[in-house]
Amino acid sequence: MKNIRRVQEQRSRGEENHPCTLAPLHPCTDAPLHPCSPAPLHERGGERLLQLDAERLRSDFDRKPFVIGHALAHHPLFDLARLVELARNLPEECVEYNAGDIPVNMDPKQTPHTGLSVEETIRRIENCRSWMVLKFVEQTAEYRSLLDQCLDEVQTLTEPITPGMCRREGFIFITSPGSVTPYHLDPEHNFLLQIRGKKTVNIFDMEDRSLLSEEELENRINAKHRNMVFREEFQEKAEVFELTPGMGLHFPVTAPHWVKNGDEVSISFSITFRTSASERRSCVHTFNSYMRSRGLSPRPFGRSRLRDSTKYFAFRAVRRVRRLMGAL
Repeated sequence: MKNIRRVQEQRSRGEENHPCTLAPLHPCTDAPLHPCSPAPLHERGGERLLQLDAERLRSDFDRKPFVIGHALAHHPLFDLARLVELARNLPEECVEYNAGDIPVNMDPKQTPHTGLSVEETIRRIENCRSWMVLKFVEQTAEYRSLLDQCLDEVQTLTEPITPGMCRREGFIFITSPGSVTPYHLDPEHNFLLQIRGKKTVNIFDMEDRSLLSEEELENRINAKHRNMVFREEFQEKAEVFELTPGMGLHFPVTAPHWVKNGDEVSISFSITFRTSASERRSCVHTFNSYMRSRGLSPRPFGRSRLRDSTKYFAFRAVRRVRRLMGAL
């Protein structure tokens, strides 16, 4: 209800015309997401949480993966007891877990489950061979504060590169030794911060159409599940990063990747956000996917600024009409 009231207040102030207002409903609460306006740069005291290289961000942000440092490895919010408490407080739809010893190429419909409860999974994570993600942890005040503190630091450097940071969202991965996250892509800007244990990230070039066709990219932006088909010949094109506590990795938007844990429990904190530019790109991909479903062959995003703008504003118009009809 708070989210709904916030959107109503923003509409009364005319903020529904912001180019990112037409984001989808929240995946957990089904409430409209707030408009995509830059988050305020808070003045916070104390030690910085992230070690960011300004020059590296200027050259590689959203183009190439790169490693950063962070100071969250011993943060109390990532103790297992606190994560059990967090899982209890999140909506059921925001806790996803399954068996962790699965292949890189995994059909989501065939993903095996362990039969354990959420609390049992976390408490027995060392030996229950499970994979778990706590989604949208910003719904809890303490985790929202931590997410904001991290992303405030990021925003000071990314705002000149791609302005309009919005939709700040946090995800915590709790996984057993040897667990695998299958091959997939994500539609957000993402810094994955390794808190406990080790993991190997295999990440691929999002511009390589031998790995990711335009059609698959468009479909995956709004797919019900993130997993994609992986072929063994893809692996020779992987850029591989070994993450240990205190290290983080930047993922360009839609860069395909798969992950494998080391031989101990792993906890990772994924701090994600969108920007005005990334939301426009998602809108165009969604519109192209719709056109393909009608037998057309749309020009890919980035080939024509005029066509991209036309698709974007058409998408906005359709979304606005649907929302208005749904409110009647």
